[in-house]
Amino acid sequence: MTPRPFLILTPSPATTPEVGALLAVLHGARAVTLKSARRIGNLDAAAVGGFSTHLPSAGTLLYHIAMIELDWLYVEVLEKGEDDFPAEARSWLPLNARNSAGHLSPVTGEPLERHLKRLDWVRGLTDGVFSAMTLGDFRRPRIMDAYDVTPEWVLMHLALHEAHHEGQLALLV
Repeated sequence: MTPRPFLILTPSPATTPEVGALLAVLHGARAVTLKSARRIGNLDAAAVGGFSTHLPSAGTLLYHIAMIELDWLYVEVLEKGEDDFPAEARSWLPLNARNSAGHLSPVTGEPLERHLKRLDWVRGLTDGVFSAMTLGDFRRPRIMDAYDVTPEWVLMHLALHEAHHEGQLALLV
């Protein structure tokens, strides 16, 4: 008899259980993204950098996921500007999130492994900031020009954002 699956959320290491629980959700979304990305990467290099008539390439989607995570982390959570991104950000993310037409900046010619390392690099920054955050700071609103936002909401949003784009990746297989 096959054992029944035990579905449980195991919080990621963090100062508070609330932060750890949402970090675990974010990591769950990433695990699904990586599974789809590896299935695409196993097809051939063209699948990572190629274009569909309806969807961005896998490389473009993976780049976008990393760029948006870095942007929300620095601008909304840390309340800094793009000029305050870590020095390595320019080598990992040289393109803007969107091109002049408002579409995702196309990313081609990079192997899957580079995209995966980029995602790991950004996630390391995110984990470092959030895992040390107090509950008070996690729930403290950041006052932006267009809206107020908490880091708690940012983690939820990043998980949903990644899940949305993972669905697009899954369609490319």
